[in-house]
Amino acid sequence: MTTINLNETALGIELGSTRIKAVLIGPDHQVAASGAHDWENRWEGGFWTYRLEDVWAGVQDAFARLAGDFRGKYGVPLTHVGAMGISGMMHGYLPFDREGNQLAAFRTWRNTTTEAAAAELTELFGFNIPQRWSVAHLRQAVRNGEEHVARVDFLTTLAGYVHWRLTGRRVLGVGEASGMFPIDSAAGTYHAGMLALFDQKAMGGPLPCPLGEVLPQVLTAGEDAGELTPEGALLLDPTGMFRPGVPFCPPEGDAGTGMAATNSVAERTGNVSAGTSVFAMVVLERPLSRVYPEIDLVTTPSGRPVAMVHCNTCTSDLDAWLRLMAELLEAAGASLPKSRLYDLFYQKALEAEPDCGGLVSFNYYSGEPVTGVEDGRPLLVRRPDARLTLANFARAQLYAAMATLKIGMDLLFEQEDVRLDTLLGHGGLFKTPVVGQRLLAGALGTPVSVMETAGEGGPWGMALLAAYRKNRAPGQSLEQYLAGQVFAGARGSVQQPDPADQEGFARFLEHYRKALAVEKAAVAAL
Repeated sequence: MTTINLNETALGIELGSTRIKAVLIGPDHQVAASGAHDWENRWEGGFWTYRLEDVWAGVQDAFARLAGDFRGKYGVPLTHVGAMGISGMMHGYLPFDREGNQLAAFRTWRNTTTEAAAAELTELFGFNIPQRWSVAHLRQAVRNGEEHVARVDFLTTLAGYVHWRLTGRRVLGVGEASGMFPIDSAAGTYHAGMLALFDQKAMGGPLPCPLGEVLPQVLTAGEDAGELTPEGALLLDPTGMFRPGVPFCPPEGDAGTGMAATNSVAERTGNVSAGTSVFAMVVLERPLSRVYPEIDLVTTPSGRPVAMVHCNTCTSDLDAWLRLMAELLEAAGASLPKSRLYDLFYQKALEAEPDCGGLVSFNYYSGEPVTGVEDGRPLLVRRPDARLTLANFARAQLYAAMATLKIGMDLLFEQEDVRLDTLLGHGGLFKTPVVGQRLLAGALGTPVSVMETAGEGGPWGMALLAAYRKNRAPGQSLEQYLAGQVFAGARGSVQQPDPADQEGFARFLEHYRKALAVEKAAVAAL
């Protein structure tokens, strides 16, 4: 049976929107074992949320499945690892009082309830503050008169919360911290001038102390972020088999782990993460010329400035349609494995007319700030003479998953003359070979690469950050470590933009923009 030295391993756990996954890598940075737990957000009290008891049930289940997979492969129990790290869906709002009690439901990135606060802070700072950022949620709670603000002692994100409970450290990686409050990349921490302005203008209302005192400490990739405490070890593994003392890297968001997993942390690199939501991260060579409401300014895990185009919905509506198709198959006495059904649907899209035959689809499960839509109403629109075929329908669903991203990315390419050497794709949209990659290349007008490791995703990227924390040489940057130790010789495929796809997507997007009025009317009427 294969052997492995646990001291040379690294563990990444990521709490994504629909799945919590744990990935253990060996000294070759390849996956040695994994485990996953499916979960879903809830609509409660006017917010999209997850309960913290579900967080721990999911983390423990994913870890237990990982440990079982490891024992099955190596014949020994998983008692420790060389290093580990926690990642979670980006930003949001998780406030706690001095005793560590949760003060309000976890408000996730999917909520679009902070428009007034986000606009107010953007004007105050001269810096775009998106609705999902923690400071926007805090300011909106003040504007709403929510009594819990006066008792906030600690404000963090999902990744920061899990890390805190496992290590006792109130810290956050700089990439995730940049979605709580603007970062000064030169200083490597929150922007001091903006913090002072927030406090001077009393934006925190009854907040009991300056904002900087309730935010997590900012750390960059590779820094010491504490170690697993005895209490944390039992919280992770109630069996008591897993030992405390494991060193931790700074917790990051799923945007940061996506950058690590695609080696997109250097200037002129970028990646597109496409799953429940879709977002593009572009590492900038220079600052943008002005503020764009559609573009977030965040950082890599090592603190480099990044332009981020984030769209709230990507594959959720496509997934719903495929569940409907699976029901039809079952009603007919047939069935297909889920992966095969998806492959067939995606491949059918390549047979479609380049502009989807006049079909227009909106996949909005929630509001979409990039297009100014306040709430979500999934919608399929067509003229009577549109050609409703399975192929056109499939392509319309895939184009809907890319349309809002295209609108934001055009600002970077056309208004700011941003240049990319590589744009890498990862996430569920790219699981079926070629299809999503080719259509995105046509939509964005730029080559799209997918590496063989793309399917490993954020949990693997988190494990890489943990390995960097443990293994980096003195003075070795994250960019150098990933390029030299992890991705040297990595294989993948590149899809160049197809002119017919580009022309077809342009026609689809023209119809899409015009039909936005229909989507907004549906929000108002339904």
